[in-house]
Amino acid sequence: MSDYSDKELLTLFKDNEKRNYAFNLIVRKYQVKLYWHIRKIVIKHEDTDDILQNTFVKAWKGLDGFREDSKLYTWLYRIATNESLTFLKQQKTKYLMPLVDYENQLKESLESDEYFNGDEIQRRLQKAILDLPEKQRIVFNMKYFDEMKYDDMAKILKTSVGALKASYHHAVKKIENYFKED
Repeated sequence: MSDYSDKELLTLFKDNEKRNYAFNLIVRKYQVKLYWHIRKIVIKHEDTDDILQNTFVKAWKGLDGFREDSKLYTWLYRIATNESLTFLKQQKTKYLMPLVDYENQLKESLESDEYFNGDEIQRRLQKAILDLPEKQRIVFNMKYFDEMKYDDMAKILKTSVGALKASYHHAVKKIENYFKED
């Protein structure tokens, strides 16, 4: 597979005869990044796979209307983030529990997750991240793990760069404190 730019992929997608091929290339290009972005939010592999599939279904349905005001990956990340947050809210409502209790349940599932292949430090980091408020957790993951620029995060999360920097700063301080207390 040659490495197409987003612009080339979108041009291919607009050609009805090449639409499926173009979308498959988009999926191949972004599925791993989106998988890990979603996984850091919802923790469980099975849930991540479902949300990733939903993300690409929404992308398929919405790609005709994509105005190219933002980068393709920014748009896909926004869909993935929204799908992940919607999933977490549904889980909280489904089990009639406060978000804090659901996050504790996620921490417990991290312990028994056969797909988690990190060492003990990585496991502790993931637990510390799960202790963060939802917005700080997402901002931290996007900046620390995905090395995303604040401008791109601002477009995805529809907030200001200043607010993102503050959220990231607070998240880092809380994680540092988590490791000091342990």
